[in-house]
Amino acid sequence: MPMEQVRTLTRNSKGNHFRFQRVMLIDDNEIENFVNKKLIETTGFAASIQCCLEAEEALELISKMKTEKLPELIFLDIKMPGMDGFEFLDRYAQLADEIHERIKIVMLSTSESFKDLNRANKNKFVFRFLNKPLLQAALDAIVL
Repeated sequence: MPMEQVRTLTRNSKGNHFRFQRVMLIDDNEIENFVNKKLIETTGFAASIQCCLEAEEALELISKMKTEKLPELIFLDIKMPGMDGFEFLDRYAQLADEIHERIKIVMLSTSESFKDLNRANKNKFVFRFLNKPLLQAALDAIVL
């Protein structure tokens, strides 16, 4: 594995290893959030997982967080009532550059639309586009 892809594993007080300290899930579906949170917990992917049912709520939280408390990774659903994933990205673009430098965004969708995929891939804040459901193999492939 190239050196730039090697990620330092962190440990919690129980000695467990985590690939990331903080992850945020943004999805209006409580069941999806629950399942994804359990997957992230059981695989040791992240030490801390924050769930938001609304994109607006997530933006408010992110804008108020201290830089060192920001999530390293956000899993963002595309199709949500109110503000959808693409509207979130438009508003996210207005946040400070130090926020953009700390957070990578992975878009999640049940849509297999090439239009959504192309739109996500053209957005400079989208690190990766994944189809739902989120699987361990997809988590294993995420390297920042």
